[in-house]
Amino acid sequence: MFESTRSDTPSTPASEQSRHDRRKQMARALARGGMDGIHVLSHESAAETLTPKRRDLITYLAENEVASVRDLARQLDRDKGQVSRDLETLARHGVVSFETDGRAKKPYLQHEHVVVEPIV
Repeated sequence: MFESTRSDTPSTPASEQSRHDRRKQMARALARGGMDGIHVLSHESAAETLTPKRRDLITYLAENEVASVRDLARQLDRDKGQVSRDLETLARHGVVSFETDGRAKKPYLQHEHVVVEPIV
């Protein structure tokens, strides 16, 4: 279970810690309810991270095996450079990770479920 701690908005350390604690509580509550493998994104991180193309990558990785970033780009008929940049953004936010095999990087989802913290 992992909770995103990244926030792009200025806030006091106490209020950011409180939000972080709420994300942790949310992840624990969902896990207790049977939803293991939870990743909770802050709504600021989600707004930046979960673009339609990146959501397509997440869905595709959840449903298909890929050998590398190049293979993923080829299967989706997308530019390899853009797919790589999208995957790096998703990796910075803890959504995907990479397994390396020589020069090839195989992307995979780090968690079964990605949820966004409530706005209020």
